[in-house]
Amino acid sequence: MRIVFMGTPDFSVPVLERLIEEGHTVEAVVTQGDKPKGRGKEIQFPPVKTAALEHNIAVYQPVKVRDPEFVQVLKDINPDVMVVIAFGQILSQEVLDIPKYGCINIHASLLPKFRGSAPIQWAIIEGESVTGVTTMYMDAGIDTGDMIEKIEVAIDKDETGGSLHDKLAVAGADIIISTLKKLEDGTAVRTPQEHEKSTYVKMLDKKLGKIDFSMDAEYIERLIRGLNPWPSAYTTYNGKSLKIWKAQVEEGSHDAGTYGEIVQVEKDYIGVKTGKGILKVYELQLEGKKRMETEDFLRGYKICMGEVLGL
Repeated sequence: MRIVFMGTPDFSVPVLERLIEEGHTVEAVVTQGDKPKGRGKEIQFPPVKTAALEHNIAVYQPVKVRDPEFVQVLKDINPDVMVVIAFGQILSQEVLDIPKYGCINIHASLLPKFRGSAPIQWAIIEGESVTGVTTMYMDAGIDTGDMIEKIEVAIDKDETGGSLHDKLAVAGADIIISTLKKLEDGTAVRTPQEHEKSTYVKMLDKKLGKIDFSMDAEYIERLIRGLNPWPSAYTTYNGKSLKIWKAQVEEGSHDAGTYGEIVQVEKDYIGVKTGKGILKVYELQLEGKKRMETEDFLRGYKICMGEVLGL
């Protein structure tokens, strides 16, 4: 098939690479603009742009895809299909109507659950045991189009946002090849979503990672995993930011003390009182220091029972 590919972050790259490997003709790649990153504010290409240039594919970075001038560019390319994954812009109906087989979106959840921009992380935070990838026909709504195929992916007990991201990226690359074949041979089935069962998840930001120790330890532990590696879960210790990277839950209550109080100091973990259960912290990172296991941290810092995190 002749394809226009729309995507931006790392998550999109395996799909682009797979389309090329399978012999599809990617006529153009559309991605977001270059941005300054890091302390030096050096301009960096979006990952999809870097991948496209390695394959000598034309790259377009319109400020708005719906601008008439760029809509005409897409019409002139006249692709069979547009494949969209984590692109970052909403497509106008005029754009959606261009390809023969439509605009096909790859979404990282089992729709209609977890519509929105951060389904990977929220599946972990909300305690799901299974998530997956869905291909769908795009329409004017946000993740509301008719579904074509789904792949389920199990969420492991120690799954992080980063590890699940990588699993679903591979699943997305697998499912799009199957979906395109069905579109081409006329066997693709349109399944309307049950909109009354839909859930929307909000975008990730750094504020989301601030730990509220009055919450249950189980929820906090999932938050830590879901926001690893970004934006990360954090609290404060002696006025400094303290990121928590790995923790476990100890069932039971600890009546004494306040939420966030350190009630256990062991060789390889510290135990923190929460609204329900004890959060046992095994890996952390104090502001200005490297990420390390709690056992190593305790060799350099004397933490005492009764101290309170988050003050």
